[in-house]
Amino acid sequence: MNRLDIARDHVLGLFRIVLGFLFACHGAKTIFGILGAKAPAAVGLWPSWWAALIQLVGGTLVLLGIGTRIAALISSGSMAYAYFSVHVLTGIWPIQNGGEAAALFCWAFLLIAFTGPGRFALASAVSPSRAAAAAEPVEAETRA
Repeated sequence: MNRLDIARDHVLGLFRIVLGFLFACHGAKTIFGILGAKAPAAVGLWPSWWAALIQLVGGTLVLLGIGTRIAALISSGSMAYAYFSVHVLTGIWPIQNGGEAAALFCWAFLLIAFTGPGRFALASAVSPSRAAAAAEPVEAETRA
């Protein structure tokens, strides 16, 4: 067993919290015109307002650890859509087309969708038995 394995769930939980917070901040910036935004997006404007709504709601759910896997999967998909419908039009590489944030969010949320929320999730506080069952495969893998 690697010494770092004992902290895996804690680090994953902290990663989920920071990722969700940053994503929610992007959504709040666009919807409410705060955090350095010039102006809020017009309500219902496709795709910016809807993307911001996914960012705000999805980021908040991931941050709190409620419905984490589905929220992370939807958030990942929205960032993949953003990358391929907006950024790739000006170049294939993220460094070229300004899509670094979209690419990183896409892959980070995909990771959370597959690994689960880790520690500190509100869903595990509400249903500790489900959280223990979700953690079992990781523990079995660690022992092997």
